Amino acid sequence: MARHADNGFRIGTYQPEDQAELLALWQQCGLIVPWNNPLSDIERKLADSPELFFVGKLGTRLVASCMAGYDGHRGWIYFLAVLPAEQRAGLAARMVARAEASLAELGCPKIDLMVRDSNTEVLAFYQSVGYQPDPVRVLSKRLLEDEAHDFTPAGAAGEV
Repeated sequence: MARHADNGFRIGTYQPEDQAELLALWQQCGLIVPWNNPLSDIERKLADSPELFFVGKLGTRLVASCMAGYDGHRGWIYFLAVLPAEQRAGLAARMVARAEASLAELGCPKIDLMVRDSNTEVLAFYQSVGYQPDPVRVLSKRLLEDEAHDFTPAGAAGEV
């Protein structure tokens, strides 16, 4: 458990200089998958609503992220991540609260998010901050294929 979660933790919006640390965070948290190019995800977010792309820092070190979106009907939360060494210290809850507050300011009436049924730890976290399962099924259809990628952060070779 992190010992310094409230000591200097601040949430701001993503900046281009955050890219390398953000990719390393997503890699460590298992959010980078072969079918989604993370650079394309970042580009698309910056083109759509960069004010809803949050990063959390302890000092100058990027330790958390959260993307939020709003389509005029529902809000969404994506890419919530906290470095494993900083988890269970309230940082994820603070990131979610920031996304919720920003979406509420836009008039968003409800937030949805997707979590795989097998990810019981993340499901338990979201339930602990007030999210409940809805009786819906998510369907998807890919309109664009992302380019192939290999995003092993520099210096991470051999690290788990």
